[in-house]
Amino acid sequence: MGGQACVFYGAAEFSRDLDLLILVAPDNLERLRFALGELQAESIAVPPFEEGFLLAGHGVHFRCGRTDVTGLRIDVLGRLRGLGDFEELWLRRTTIEVAGETVELIGVADLVHSKKTQRDKDWPMIRRLVEQNYFENRLQPEKEHVMFWLRELRTPRLLMAIASDFPGPARQLAGFRPAVAAAISSHEQEVARCLESEEREERERDREYWQPLRKELEELRRRRRSPSVEG
Repeated sequence: MGGQACVFYGAAEFSRDLDLLILVAPDNLERLRFALGELQAESIAVPPFEEGFLLAGHGVHFRCGRTDVTGLRIDVLGRLRGLGDFEELWLRRTTIEVAGETVELIGVADLVHSKKTQRDKDWPMIRRLVEQNYFENRLQPEKEHVMFWLRELRTPRLLMAIASDFPGPARQLAGFRPAVAAAISSHEQEVARCLESEEREERERDREYWQPLRKELEELRRRRRSPSVEG
């Protein structure tokens, strides 16, 4: 997931980091510890690499020291805001091959959702991801493609075109997404306004989600900085 997945999906983004979503289970964590050891990866921040923090939604951060990957940062997560558990996401994954190696990517719809954050850089990436999916599949779209575009397109004119070409699905989603209702009416300025409102709401949801997690991280940092007291 993350920037590397965006590259594989054709929405190019240069990334020095590797973001991994993992199944949080004791045997799987042990395998990952072994792999991180092979990469000479060390923890670089709080929280520690523990099951409870991963299940709570925290990311655990590592920096690699092995010669061929020196400086590579690896961020490990066990859950994502607003998405199902790992097993659900695994069923929706995309499998590709790179240089003879199998790479499992988070599904594009789930990747798009994971990018709905407070970070300014993520919103142009969402737009590129959905546009890329549209241009790759527009000649022979399946229903799931059309529904994905109607749910996630952030380009007013493209959203209006999809609503015009597929009026039935557009009407189904119009009650759930005001931008689609505006697209059906061909009101480009209203579509843009609705998209801006969507973004503000998602940024606020992300802020609310991370607020208690950030407080927990600050407490962990405070404990780490405080000198220990021996009896």
